[in-house]
Amino acid sequence: MKTMKTMKAMNSILLPLTVNNVQKEIKVKHVYCIGYAGRNIEKTMEHIVELEKIGVPRPTEVPTLYPVRRNSLSQTEEIEVLGDKTSGEAEIVLVFGDTAEEVYITVGSDHTDRSLETIDINQSKQICDKPLAQVAWNINDVIDHWDDLILTSQVYLDGEWQNYQEAKINEIIPLNEIKGFLNKKEITLQNTVVFSGTVPLLEGFKYGSKFKMAFIDKVRNNEIHAEYAITRLDSEE
Repeated sequence: MKTMKTMKAMNSILLPLTVNNVQKEIKVKHVYCIGYAGRNIEKTMEHIVELEKIGVPRPTEVPTLYPVRRNSLSQTEEIEVLGDKTSGEAEIVLVFGDTAEEVYITVGSDHTDRSLETIDINQSKQICDKPLAQVAWNINDVIDHWDDLILTSQVYLDGEWQNYQEAKINEIIPLNEIKGFLNKKEITLQNTVVFSGTVPLLEGFKYGSKFKMAFIDKVRNNEIHAEYAITRLDSEE
């Protein structure tokens, strides 16, 4: 299995990705998550109100940008967590290379500690690793049918896989708005990974022992998928 490497300068890592059957190593200096990136602002505000009811603070702006530690990126088959209230969400992941033209897209999981989220959202995103696939697409291969791409996820719970998310990414703000938001926040895109938004949950939060996600391109009959186990460090099992 490919593994990420820490650069000697300690200010970046190398992220291995397979793009069109070509092995690449992308230098990563910064990682961010974009929260509350729903395209329908009314639904986004409804979601914010729902979260407030369970104690999650209202964001100061929509969308919201959260910096994430570089070494949280994970391409392994397992993450370790504390507590029984952590869960993943399938996300668009944009990977920016050494130039503005070198942009890749893959699927990742913004795995988050939901109990800590009620206290401090940014801390809740720091404490969990951020799994992502080992395969990516060149963004130029999908840009002409962007809104038709589909995100899905499933959670392994009670001995079976349960559907967790499934929707086209037209539920998320468009690519040009994602880039515009990052530019507004004065984010350097070069050598940056951005978890750029998720689609709604089908039935609310579920906390399972495994999580799998997929990015589906029906136009090109292609798919990127990843799966990981969620191991609780505080469990006696």
